Amino acid sequence: MAAVDRIEVNPKVMLGKPVIRGTRIPVELILRKLAEGANEKDLLDAYPRLTRDDIRAAIAYAADSVAHEETLSVVNAGKRAKR
Repeated sequence: MAAVDRIEVNPKVMLGKPVIRGTRIPVELILRKLAEGANEKDLLDAYPRLTRDDIRAAIAYAADSVAHEETLSVVNAGKRAKR
């Protein structure tokens, strides 16, 4: 099952943040917990509705989001134009 099958973005759930489908567990929460040092077992114990595939889908979703990010360069940001 692909990340898109496990991740849901719905404006009526968690203000439209990406969550694990059928839950209110945000992708952001999973990523933050992993970044803080939690491991897969910690997450599965803390969130019984979460599965290993959900955790992997959250990571894949984040990787896809970063991969498709666009970087815009703003020249002279904050400077006023001379008149």
